[in-house]
This record gives sequence, C-alpha cells and structure tokens, in this order.
Amino acid sequence: MPVLYLIGSLRNSEIPAIGVHLRSLGYEVFDDWFAAGKIADDSWRDYEMARGHSYSQALDGWAARHVFEFDYCHLNRSDLGVLVLPAGKSCHLELGYLIGRGKPGYILLEGEPDRFDVMYCFADGVFTNLEDLIAHHISSR
Repeated sequence: MPVLYLIGSLRNSEIPAIGVHLRSLGYEVFDDWFAAGKIADDSWRDYEMARGHSYSQALDGWAARHVFEFDYCHLNRSDLGVLVLPAGKSCHLELGYLIGRGKPGYILLEGEPDRFDVMYCFADGVFTNLEDLIAHHISSR
C-alpha cells in the first residue's frame, strides 16, 4: 500500500475529508500532523516569545525539534506527496523535499489561481480537483 503524505495547512478544514477519501482508495495517508490544531504554530510562537526567544532560537528548541523530527520521519517513509492549497511556506518546503528525493509530488489547487507561478512545474502534476489528480496518479503507476 503506497504511503501518501498529505501536505497542507493546519487551518485547512478540508484536510481530514481528503485524507478519508484517499484512504478509501487504498492509500496509507499520513495526515496526523493535522491533530495539532489550527493554532498550534501560533501557540508555539507565543510560548517562545514569552520566554524571550527569537524565531531562530525557537527553531533550536526541543519543541521545534520534536515536531520537525515527527514530520521528517513520515516524509522519509512516504512514497508520494500531495500539497493541498491554500498552504504556507512549510508545506511548499515539504513538497520540495519529497520531489528532491525523487518521489512524486502533486499540487491540488482550490480552483484556477489568480496568479500563475512557473515553479509549480517541479510538481508531477497540478490539479484543480482531487478526482483528476487520483486518475493521473493511478494511470502513471
């Protein structure tokens, strides 16, 4: 069973439903990162700032290291990744990491974007709906 790392924003309420759908198709989906909740990053920032830490110092702390190692472990065991937009910087880095390791990486847009970006050519496919992405991936196996 292929392991699919579902990449997205903690604030994107569609992530769990997309994960459920992909599981129903036979994928092992890693989306456990979503359990941290939509304000996890903000809470971590507020905690570190209350301690007088800069962002750089916070990245050197145990909390950051723990979360990073958790995600990194699952990125490494994944066979492919799907970036669900809207998403931020971390998500794009995760997809780039997977693609850089030679693993297929796909982008699922919310619809046609307002701005076009040529760097999405790094992805193995850019789609505006999940069914087209799934059909493409299954046909390319």
